[in-house]
This record gives sequence, C-alpha cells and structure tokens, in this order.
Amino acid sequence: MVVLGTKVYVAGDARDRTLDGLRGIVQDRFGELDVSFDVGLRDDEFPTVTVDGPDATVARNLLREEFGELVTTHEDGETYVGTLEQWDDDGFVLDVGFGQTVRIPTEGLNLGQGSPAQIRKRFGIVQHMPLQFVAGEEPRLADETVDRLYDWSRGNGRVNANSVTRSEARATVNRAGHAQDIVTVERIGLLEQSIICNPDTDAPGLLSDIGQYMPSELLAVVP
Repeated sequence: MVVLGTKVYVAGDARDRTLDGLRGIVQDRFGELDVSFDVGLRDDEFPTVTVDGPDATVARNLLREEFGELVTTHEDGETYVGTLEQWDDDGFVLDVGFGQTVRIPTEGLNLGQGSPAQIRKRFGIVQHMPLQFVAGEEPRLADETVDRLYDWSRGNGRVNANSVTRSEARATVNRAGHAQDIVTVERIGLLEQSIICNPDTDAPGLLSDIGQYMPSELLAVVP
C-alpha cells in the first residue's frame, strides 16, 4: 500500500468525485501493467492505493513518482513530501501524515525576503499544496520545490487554486469565458491546480473573474 502525498480534504459529492478522478489517474498511469488496485481514504485525509499483481513493484514506484509517498519516519538529509497545513511568523507547518507535522523555519524556505505569509502569497502556495522537504534538525524546502516555485515566478502568470480538481478548474475557466486566455491547467495535487495564463493574460484579472465561480483559495503568481 502506498499512502499518497496529496490530501482529499473535501466532503460529500466533491470527495467522491475526487476519489473517482484519482482512480482514473491511477488507471491511466498503470496502463498495460499487470496489476489490480484499490483506492482508499484514511482518517487523516490522505488517500491510499493498494496494488497487487506481477507488476506491483513497478506500479508502486509510479505512484511514488507521481504523488510522493508519506512514511512514518524521516531520516536526516533525505527528501520527503508533506502538505501545507498552516503558516505563521516562524515558518511553514507541513502535514506529513500519521498524526505528524514538520515545521520548516523561515530561513529554511529559501525563497527570498519577506515573512512566510508574504512568501506564500508571492509564489502562489495555496493551503494543502504538496511540498517536498529535506528532513533534519532544521528541515528545509527541497531544492526541487524551491526551483519549481522560482520557475513559476519567471514564466507566464498563473492562478493557483485549492479545493478543486483539474477538470473542475478547466470547466470554471471555460464558464467564465476565459478558455482562450490560458495555456493549460497543471495538476499540483489532487485538489491543487495551477492555471497557466497566456503571455498577454493578466493573472490578477483572471483571478478576479473566475473567483466568483470557484469556492477555493486563489493566489496569483505574477512574473
């Protein structure tokens, strides 16, 4: 069983749709592998995928590559994944499952000047977004995560959202009449999406227009 490093924190029909979407993603990734699988959801809101069959090892590795895997213990210097639970003047707090959290101190964010709240808004880090970190006495964000966030701030504008699936984000953009103003919707987690704007699209303006249709936290990333 693999505990995925992305949360399902919505309820009711939205939760069912999210888990159905996860089954579709997993089925697509497994392709022609000789496996059977079952998707579950733990009490801490992290989904699980149980895999059986001759190609189970390969399948589990695909899941780890796609979503990251939550584990019970963290070794110093190794990279793991958690989701942004909260933030304060002292840094970010990541939910790493199994009733545990990891605090990333402000100096361990490595994302330039500003308070954790300012950094979060500048880079579009919505709540519950998966983030990789390096474990240790002073945990820090992993280089891969830092590089990705800096890349976002240098490219096209973006609008990042939580509490919405990729297909729902696409549908909302279309409903708001902005289908021609975006390049694509990039999946960050199961319920965290990054709407990539065209070069001539104003990200804050797009956020303003789609906000009325999307009950999400929305943050604009402006290059």
